[in-house]
Amino acid sequence: MPEVTIHIGGRDFDVSCQEGEESFLHSAAKMLDDEARVLSDQIGRMPEGRMLLMAGLMLADKTAAVEDRIKEVEAQLAERDAELAQLRATPAPVPEKVEVPVVPNSVTDTLAELAARAEALAAEIEEKSAG
Repeated sequence: MPEVTIHIGGRDFDVSCQEGEESFLHSAAKMLDDEARVLSDQIGRMPEGRMLLMAGLMLADKTAAVEDRIKEVEAQLAERDAELAQLRATPAPVPEKVEVPVVPNSVTDTLAELAARAEALAAEIEEKSAG
């Protein structure tokens, strides 16, 4: 087992850990050290055991708050999942039939006549410009 020296509250501690867990131990020690520094700044020097206990309690309080928040977020996520499942289970709405207005024959005939006149004028203009 590797021996690792960690620094908490201005003090060094030699601890053992499993092979490959050294970085996790250093991360945990840093969290504890951050809390110990807050205590040290507020209260000053205190016995080692008390400092470690207080820093540990502060971390436990933060952990409890995070766990409560995780439960809230998980509950919200479960609600969203249920809503999503319900939306997926609901059949798509059937579009309303749109009635296409019927164009009277007189309008269609008039448009066809205008198109024929336009084509005749275009042909006449082409002949004049070519000749």
